[in-house]
Amino acid sequence: MLKRILLALLFIIVLLGIYYRDILSYGVMQAKGQISILANVEEVEDVLANPAFPDSLKRRIRLILEIKQFGVDSLGLKPSDNYTTFYNQHGKPLIWLITASERYKIVPYKWNFPVVGTFPYKGYFDSTRAVREEKELITTGLDTDIGDVSAWSTLGYFKDPILSSMLKRRDGSLANLILHELTHGTLFVKNNLELNENLASFVGDQGAIRFLKYKYGLDSPQLRTYQYSKKYNDAYSGHMLRGTVKLDSLYKTFGNNMSPDRRKDSLKKAMIVKILTDADTLLSTKRTFKPKNGLSDSQLPNNAYFINYLTYKSRQNIFLEEFENKFGGDLKKYLAYLKENYPSM
Repeated sequence: MLKRILLALLFIIVLLGIYYRDILSYGVMQAKGQISILANVEEVEDVLANPAFPDSLKRRIRLILEIKQFGVDSLGLKPSDNYTTFYNQHGKPLIWLITASERYKIVPYKWNFPVVGTFPYKGYFDSTRAVREEKELITTGLDTDIGDVSAWSTLGYFKDPILSSMLKRRDGSLANLILHELTHGTLFVKNNLELNENLASFVGDQGAIRFLKYKYGLDSPQLRTYQYSKKYNDAYSGHMLRGTVKLDSLYKTFGNNMSPDRRKDSLKKAMIVKILTDADTLLSTKRTFKPKNGLSDSQLPNNAYFINYLTYKSRQNIFLEEFENKFGGDLKKYLAYLKENYPSM
């Protein structure tokens, strides 16, 4: 009897292994990438004590530690061991992110993972595997977007290190990045990436402004630089979000057939080109899109590009209104309210 039970269990395990082989393979690959990084980090204390390490970069590391402490003390972010280690990338990107969408619909393609849930993007430590998956998605008719990312959160499963690429950022951008990732470690709702990323973007933005005021003062060049950059980025994001509405309206006239069609592709391309060229008028002193001799399809952003704005920026006005009207601009109280009202992993 026991032998039959063991054979049945073995049979089930084999079936599960076959069914989930892609997920298992991906999990092993990601684990290897993460372990490779963790095996080559240095303790921040050792880096700061190393006389061969440039003093200018030590100051950037100390600034990250200060931003982290500000996030915990002044914003109510969760204390953690993140950013107590340092990883030297030697100028190389570490992780590549893929997003995908239907050809004639602004709807994200979603990947399902055990425990952590559903995601509208997929990360790879191996660029070759990332490109291979992107090609497979393209052959199924999906629009795709791929690029390297500057940071990520392991949601407390590991100690997220300071990456050498972070040290090149301006103060405001650095504060935004650190506070964004620490927000993920504080509040992360399963199967709701749009809420998670929008919230982290909101806290990163608002928290960076508060940190710069605290650190440098109201009239500091660091604050002015960041506020100008934020003004432009907000205008550009808003323009792209309005562009998704226009594209969505166009796609509704196409019907439900997602098969490639030259006429549909031509209308789609014309709409995207118009959205991008219109962005040049957002701020007269800063141009963003300069087509010279036309655009090839490979150079033109597609639906997956617009999906990124939905994922990271579509709820900013909702958060801002609630933050200002219900909590009087008190970010710590607002974050405490969100932690209480959203079940976090």
